[in-house]
Amino acid sequence: MTTALITGATAGLGAAFARRLAKDGHDLVLVARDTKRLDEAAAALRERHGVAVEVLPADLATEDGIGAVEARLRDGGRPVGILVNNAGFGNRGAYLEVPLQAELDMLKVHVEAVLRLTGAAVPGMRERGFGGVVNVASVAAFVPRGTYGASKAWVVSFTQGVLRDLGGSGVRLMALCPGFVHTEFHQRAGMGTGNIPAWAWLRADRVVDEALRDLARGRSVSVPSRRYKLAVALARLLPAGRLGKVSSKAGREY
Repeated sequence: MTTALITGATAGLGAAFARRLAKDGHDLVLVARDTKRLDEAAAALRERHGVAVEVLPADLATEDGIGAVEARLRDGGRPVGILVNNAGFGNRGAYLEVPLQAELDMLKVHVEAVLRLTGAAVPGMRERGFGGVVNVASVAAFVPRGTYGASKAWVVSFTQGVLRDLGGSGVRLMALCPGFVHTEFHQRAGMGTGNIPAWAWLRADRVVDEALRDLARGRSVSVPSRRYKLAVALARLLPAGRLGKVSSKAGREY
């Protein structure tokens, strides 16, 4: 089995990826900001699955944080065969209500970190003739939703473009575009979720299972669950303003 590196690995989809990949026998490198939570997660995964788990505290909104993860991915003596670029966050409020620095931090994590970490991981994967990169985006990539949606749209386009450039190399890249998932995402952003219907929620473990199936099938974009596949299809057909108005309100109650 190969080693998988996961960013944002202590909660939500990142933790779900860690559980599933450890269950499958992969050694792990867990990346997040909170050292205490990293150590606790690593200990639990080692005990339950008997895999090697390395922790790498790093804030991907900073140059030092991105640089530390880049260096680990470039370490040819300890190759990483699967990269999950999962770290991300949301900002509460509409454009102009959010401080500019918070928007810039979002672009650092959602765009620059994804660009640089993918660039650090892929050369070794191509040289070895196999590997996989999952870049976590969102169904928000397909509807107008400020900086968050724009950054996730970039992730989808970037992933598809790099995959095309690497055709025939044995390296798979996929953008994962989930809808609302039961995680800490909204709580951390201070967003309410009372206006999100129960049917819209997905379980993190189910999202990860479907994502890994789609990666194995060589798909460039994964949209978990039939309901969100339909939503994305509608988003591509309807005028942008129709779904954008709904999306801009969902999950933004204070």
